[in-house]
Amino acid sequence: MRAVVCKEWGTSADLEIADVAEPDLDRVAEGRGVRVAVRAAGINFGDTLIIAGKYQVKPERPFSPGLEFAGEVLETGPNVTRVKPGDRVLGMIEYGAFAEQAVAAEDALYILPDGMDYVSAAAFAVTYGTSHLGLTKKTNLQAGEVLLVHGAAGGVGLTAVEIGKRMGATVVATAGGADKLQVAAEYDADHLIDYRAEDIREKVKEYVGGADVVYDPVGGSAFDASLRCVNFGARILIVGFASGTVPQIPANILLVKNVAAMGYYWGAHRRFAPQEIADSFDELFAWYAAGDLKPHVSHTLPMQQVGEAMEIMLGRKSTGKIVLTWD
Repeated sequence: MRAVVCKEWGTSADLEIADVAEPDLDRVAEGRGVRVAVRAAGINFGDTLIIAGKYQVKPERPFSPGLEFAGEVLETGPNVTRVKPGDRVLGMIEYGAFAEQAVAAEDALYILPDGMDYVSAAAFAVTYGTSHLGLTKKTNLQAGEVLLVHGAAGGVGLTAVEIGKRMGATVVATAGGADKLQVAAEYDADHLIDYRAEDIREKVKEYVGGADVVYDPVGGSAFDASLRCVNFGARILIVGFASGTVPQIPANILLVKNVAAMGYYWGAHRRFAPQEIADSFDELFAWYAAGDLKPHVSHTLPMQQVGEAMEIMLGRKSTGKIVLTWD
C-alpha cells in the first residue's frame, strides 16, 4: 500500500510517498483491532510536531504521520463488536492515518451519520470533539453567557464558534484579518475583532462588557488580553499556543476576579475518560444529522501534496480544516 513516510526527524519537505507493508491488525491488543481503507485524513498541528520529533509520541522510524481519518472498514479482529466490514467510520490514532490503510482500536472509531461524506468526516473528529467536550464539560458554558473565541477561523476555533452558538451563547470572535473574520461571521459569530488592528480588551468591553468563558487555542497576547476583559467568575479554557508564546498567568488576577484558568488536552480523554468522548460524539452526530453543524474545509489536496498542505497550515493560509485524500 502507499503511505506518507517519515524516515528521519525533520520538516514536511522531508516526507515521502512510498510503498509499505499493510499495518498489522494485531498491533491492537485483545483482538480489538480494525483495519480501515482510508479515504480522507485531516491535517493537524500535531502532525508537524511528530515528524520533527517534538510531539508527546515519538514513533520508531520510519513511520506514517496522521492522527485522524475517515474511511471504510475492511477487516476486524475476533473480539470487535461495535463495527463490521463495510461500515463507514471516522477514527483517531496516534499516527499512521496518512496511508491507504490504517489500523485502530474499535473504541477509537465512530460510525458516520447518514449524509456525512469522507472529507467532512476527516475534518470532524479532533476539532468538533475538542470544542464540544471543552465547552460542555470543562467550562459548562450556559445559554445567555458570553463566549470569547480566539483563533476563530482556525480548526478548533471555528467549531467553538459554531458549537457556542448552538448552545445559546453570545459569541465574540477574534482572528487576524477581514477574510478570516468573514468566515467566523458566516458561522454566526455575534461580534468580530481583528486582533491585528484592534485592541481585544477594549472591543470586548465595548461589545459585551466582559466574557464569561474564553476559548483560547492561541495563547500569547490574546490570553493576556482575555484576563483583563473577563467577568467575575469567568472560565478560561487553555486549548493551545498557536501564537508560539506560552503565557505566564498572574495568579493575583485569577484571585481578584474569581477566574478559573483550565488546561485542556482533549486527546488525554481518549485514554482517561473514553465514555465522555463517546457521549460527546453521540450529541455531535445528532446535531450534524439535524443540520446544525457544517464542517468547514478550506483546502482538499491529494495525499501526495502533504508537504504543501502542512505549509499552508503553518503559514496560516487556511481556515477551518485541511484534508488530504487518495487519488
